[in-house]
Amino acid sequence: MALGNTATRIIVSLVAIPLIVAVCFIGKLPFLGLALLIGGVSYFEFAGMVENKNGFVNLFLGTASVIFLIINTYFSLIQFYDLMIIITVLILLAELYRNKESAIINSGTTVLGIFYIGLFSSSLVGIREFYPHSEILYSQGGYLIIALLFSIWICDSAAFFIGTAIGKHKLFPRVSPNKSWEGAVAGFVFAVIAMLAAKFFFLEFLSTIDAIAIGAIVGIIGQYGDLVESLVKRDAGVKDSSALIPGHGGIFDRFDSLLFSAPLVYLYIKFIA
Repeated sequence: MALGNTATRIIVSLVAIPLIVAVCFIGKLPFLGLALLIGGVSYFEFAGMVENKNGFVNLFLGTASVIFLIINTYFSLIQFYDLMIIITVLILLAELYRNKESAIINSGTTVLGIFYIGLFSSSLVGIREFYPHSEILYSQGGYLIIALLFSIWICDSAAFFIGTAIGKHKLFPRVSPNKSWEGAVAGFVFAVIAMLAAKFFFLEFLSTIDAIAIGAIVGIIGQYGDLVESLVKRDAGVKDSSALIPGHGGIFDRFDSLLFSAPLVYLYIKFIA
């Protein structure tokens, strides 16, 4: 007997969530591998959606650039400015040898995907590796990533269930007709509450103001991340970025809010916290 979609989603979540949490806590190369998986697969899915609009991402150079951006964040092999010059020049030169419809669309979407997915994925590594590699301090990055994940999941759940129950005012009908302002506000409130709870239990190194600020980033920017990915999918005419994860869609679908939140969280802990 085939499992229903809800049962499949629950089973996959029960298996995947503990593994993801464990990798986040361990950090170092295992977490680098997770970031590479998220970035590389999301870029592949993005390239597939672009093809639906008669655009052809340079998949080899684009994926290689995303991978190198993430690795470079971990190992600091080359200055970021120098790296982006090299990537941009290579993509533009490579387009001369590709007979794939519009050179503008191809090169533009290739670079867009690198910035959108590559830079945002590398921010995850930036957060996880932000704290010194001491026995006590290094775990803080893992706790923060785990808190971000749970805050996003709680935000999404609150937005869905409360929005379904009482939502009357459409948020972005052109992009996601089922989302409401009521649901978005509920998601924001619960994201902040989740980060405050995380501070109480295991993020004691953050101040209350920092926990509220990071929760607000998740509650606002995380939801925007979901909307932006929905905009891309709607433009491409697809429901999910792929069917890779049974019952959940693609990697891009599952981590869109985290990818969008991560850069601002990284900038916050670097310059403000």
